[in-house]
Amino acid sequence: VQLQASGGGLVQAGGSLRLSCAASRSIFSIMGWYRQVLGKQRELVATITHLGSTNYADSVKGRFTISRTNAKNAVYLQMNSLKPEDTAVYYCNTRIMTTDNWGQGTQVTVSS
Repeated sequence: VQLQASGGGLVQAGGSLRLSCAASRSIFSIMGWYRQVLGKQRELVATITHLGSTNYADSVKGRFTISRTNAKNAVYLQMNSLKPEDTAVYYCNTRIMTTDNWGQGTQVTVSS
């Protein structure tokens, strides 16, 4: 499966961005968003099951919302109250069987 992420950009602290990720076919497994800062490990941001159950990193709880539209094979990440520490490359992900599938990444930069 191919994942195509979009929606990153430059925003001031306190602002909002919405990331989108489109899959090339139907996904019935968990989909998620991860982020990575240069020189650091990729970290989980949020995940969502096919039925809509969600999980968030403590650092984004109350600010970010993950959602998905199964009919469109898409997952979204609404990011509000952005902070400079949210600056990273954001990747969408889904694991099918034992294979992790990653999108190409989209840069989010939050200025102070």
